[in-house]
Amino acid sequence: MLIRLLSGDLPRSRILTVVLVTIMLGLALAPFLTSGARPLNTAATICVYIVLVASYDLLLGYTGIVSFAHTMFYGIGAYGIGLALARVDEPTWGVAMTGLGLALLLSLALALAVGLFALRVQAIFYAMITLAVASSFAVLASQLSDFTGGEDGVTFSVPDVLSPSFLLFEDQVLGRYVDGKVLTYYVVFFGCLLLFLFLLRLVNSPFGRVLLAIRENAFRAEALGYRTMVYRIWANLLAALTASLAGALMALWLRYVGPKTSLGFEVMTDILLIVVIGGMGTMYGAVVGATLFVLAQNYLKELMAHGSTALEGVPVLAAALHPDRWMLWLGVLFILSIYFFPIGIVGKLRLRAWLARRQANS
Repeated sequence: MLIRLLSGDLPRSRILTVVLVTIMLGLALAPFLTSGARPLNTAATICVYIVLVASYDLLLGYTGIVSFAHTMFYGIGAYGIGLALARVDEPTWGVAMTGLGLALLLSLALALAVGLFALRVQAIFYAMITLAVASSFAVLASQLSDFTGGEDGVTFSVPDVLSPSFLLFEDQVLGRYVDGKVLTYYVVFFGCLLLFLFLLRLVNSPFGRVLLAIRENAFRAEALGYRTMVYRIWANLLAALTASLAGALMALWLRYVGPKTSLGFEVMTDILLIVVIGGMGTMYGAVVGATLFVLAQNYLKELMAHGSTALEGVPVLAAALHPDRWMLWLGVLFILSIYFFPIGIVGKLRLRAWLARRQANS
């Protein structure tokens, strides 16, 4: 059953298996393992980023397509559900689904247009085209303030069952009331879980094998009879739709949508970093990379503050660990991860496990 659920793509490493199970259990039980808004927000962000990064890995790691428009589709999904709920007095699931449906249609149309016109050029030119399209869309979202809220974005209400005042049970469950915020978290968690399992099944299907063949040698794949352009366009469409769904889940969690959180180029750079850290062409790399990156982003500054306080007697080290320098140390950690894990954390763990099995059998 587990093998079927994972589409036959097992971790193939004991350490990786332990890490993945720990992350899965931690995210599944996050509302009952932590208290306060920050840890739960961190867990929800990890869930969304896992799907967002995995959908981008479908393009970069499995198809070899370098695109900078992924955050555009992520933002479209967020704006679709956010603007729909912000413009009604009574937020309902019907309104939310209508906004999401329109957002998915827009993402589908833009992904198809970008795919048809841009995928015919060389990789670097395609990357530049997608960067120009994404930048134009971000500027448009910022300038249409009457419609999108401009730089300030918009806040919105959610259906009553997801509001903090809603209680599913009168008594506490495992020391916590199951209110609307907890239910929203599980909407995000299970939505992201289903999307990740879909992507995992996709890359382990015959379609995914063709994508890998295109990445390795597009000319040879074409010679074998596969219409590489069609497969690339399909990969672009599926990645865009999945990113839009991830954006919608994030907006539903935040109850806010704005250009900085949904369309900013910083989000795109985060995605690229996570893909490289976790390992390209390995869906599990999105899980490990997103977890480590989001945790570092949320708690590295706090850990540095504690370290700086503890080392007050050593002025040089205390100054080096000052919380204002957390971005510097985040960059250092990234460089170290690339140096010690050039094929990503998941790729390195799988390689070590394979070498160990080979040595045991020889």
